[in-house]
Amino acid sequence: MNICKHFGSCGGCVYLDTPYHEELAQKELTLRETLSSYGGLLEGMLPAPSPQGYRNKMELAFGDEGKDGQLALGIRKRRSYYEVATVEDCELIPEDFKQIALCAQKYFRNSGDAFFHRKRHTGSLRHLVLRRGEFTGEILINISATSGLETDLEPLMAQLLALKLDGQIVGILRSTNDGVADAVKDEHVSTLWGRNYFNERICGLDFTVSAFSFFQTNSAGAEVLYGVVKDMATQIPAKLAYDLYCGTGTIALVLSPNHEKVIGIELNPAAIEAAKKNSKLNSITNCEFFAGDVQAMLQEKTNNTETQQNNQQSNPDIVVVDPPRDGLHPKTLAKLITLAPPRLVYVSCKPTSLARDAAILAEAGYKPIRVMGVDMFPRTPHVETVALLTKIKTL
Repeated sequence: MNICKHFGSCGGCVYLDTPYHEELAQKELTLRETLSSYGGLLEGMLPAPSPQGYRNKMELAFGDEGKDGQLALGIRKRRSYYEVATVEDCELIPEDFKQIALCAQKYFRNSGDAFFHRKRHTGSLRHLVLRRGEFTGEILINISATSGLETDLEPLMAQLLALKLDGQIVGILRSTNDGVADAVKDEHVSTLWGRNYFNERICGLDFTVSAFSFFQTNSAGAEVLYGVVKDMATQIPAKLAYDLYCGTGTIALVLSPNHEKVIGIELNPAAIEAAKKNSKLNSITNCEFFAGDVQAMLQEKTNNTETQQNNQQSNPDIVVVDPPRDGLHPKTLAKLITLAPPRLVYVSCKPTSLARDAAILAEAGYKPIRVMGVDMFPRTPHVETVALLTKIKTL
């Protein structure tokens, strides 16, 4: 087994020296312990289709390989603001990403540009964001730097486009970030070549993904995850489904053939616009998407059903929630309990958040009846968990 030279220092992998079947067993055991009282419901830990090269998105940082070392491009090392682990040995990313990263690293080393130093406010290079459609092979590149970057990027683009890749570059972008925060911002973005999106195909559906749209970082693993969600959400026929924190509408569109209507709610307006476009792209007409705060919109839906006895848009038969890592906000959880859907499917990328929220839902009469783990992030400690809860008593 080849071990990356940065194993243990970059913080990306923790199971790189462990056989994959043992990694799955350990993750399943940890998940059972985390879920505590209902860990016995866990049906298992579904493996990823591939534990190597599965990431379809990487935000690679410019920095140095060591204090005052030469310019490097890669994954930020643990407990370091400036040192990065280069990616030539990385098992998590596809070979195309490695070639693109090494090409960009070489170009900027030769140009003499420096990475942006947040304390000294020197340098200009910040990030190289790579995204791809695993099933389409389309690749989108975003070069993030301060407005002080004056180097001609035309030669770099020519070198990138000349690379012999398995996939195909469809767009090269340039985003400007003069802020202090170590983040890639969705502002001041220009298209240098090609287009500003790539296409992906998941669960038989086509998706257009822009540079900053949320999309699962493991496309093949996402098919496994969404298969579990669909299985749990369609065990009992339902007319109306809600998809909360719907992002670009992936889950809603996957569920659409099995429900008369699906309503998706998401705070990010750009994601909702993408969801609407993806709905049209797949000729799906029974999905509606709304941009807004989930808590506020749940309050609106609750008020509507309380004041309109003959409201055509009744309470949902099932609600799917896929919240951020910290889980449901207490006020959102309270509104969801008031809405009182007969069934809930909770998708969680942080099992401790699921365990906490499930305990609160249990007090409101919701009982977990199925739980499944999905290994979306091989070699890392993270897993996805899907739980089906049913309401067994009124408040």
